[in-house]
Amino acid sequence: MPFIGSKVSVKISKEKEEIIKKKLGEAINLIPGKSETFLMVGFEDDYSLYFGGEKLEKGAFIEVKIFGKSNKDAYDALTAEICNIYEKELDIPQDKIYVKYEEVANWGWNGKNF
Repeated sequence: MPFIGSKVSVKISKEKEEIIKKKLGEAINLIPGKSETFLMVGFEDDYSLYFGGEKLEKGAFIEVKIFGKSNKDAYDALTAEICNIYEKELDIPQDKIYVKYEEVANWGWNGKNF
């Protein structure tokens, strides 16, 4: 039950959105037990982001929420892949990308909780 939400300071075309969604679907496999089957992805583009007091022309804040827990090695691998994806597809420098992880104990879907 992962969710990956992206807030980026640049405009994302529908074509790029589809490419990024597909790549995130592959990348989520780096977290043991997670797959694209139940992955939800969201995009917010043209988002105002500031870093160190300065407005970012190219920046991203990515949130990864998972049901349950994982480990640091898996998170490190996914962070590296997420940064690669956003740098390649949107030309956002990796040092202007934050990735936040949240492990969720209670997750509801289809009228019930897991």
